[in-house]
Amino acid sequence: MQESQGEPDDFAEFAVVAWPRLVRTATLLTGDFHEAEDLVQTTLAKVYSHFRRVPRDEIDVYVRRALVNNNISRVRKKRVVHLLMPFLPEAAHRSHGGHAEAVEHRAAVLQSLATLPARQRAVVVLRYWEDMSEPDIAAVLNCSVGTVKTHARRALQALRSHPLFAEDTSHSGAPR
Repeated sequence: MQESQGEPDDFAEFAVVAWPRLVRTATLLTGDFHEAEDLVQTTLAKVYSHFRRVPRDEIDVYVRRALVNNNISRVRKKRVVHLLMPFLPEAAHRSHGGHAEAVEHRAAVLQSLATLPARQRAVVVLRYWEDMSEPDIAAVLNCSVGTVKTHARRALQALRSHPLFAEDTSHSGAPR
């Protein structure tokens, strides 16, 4: 195993570059931007102590795995349902016109993702937002490719049948 000679400056540079991508992924995993930032910050704090020992060609997989695992731990610890406002207040809907539909659709996606179990949500986020392959997702989640496929199938089935998307189907029956 290759030993990396990372210094604090290397970690800071990595964190600055990776922050937006990690926050985007964490937002989809948690369903809340502020919790996502906390999750990324916690993950990076934990990764910092091991950063020197992680080979640079494996750092992205290592950090994503840590992010997903920290989210799963967070979900296990909380077990409390968050009641988040899924839409912006009415004034924002009126002032932005066509933007309101996009905001509502995004809120519906986040709300429906929140109903999935943590590992299914992780598979969907890594596959469809991070555009990772099934073998890469299996490496991040430390499971088999078959398990990734099963989680993806069950998650997509649950999302397709979610009430928020029941009226959002075309004549072919497929969600938009």
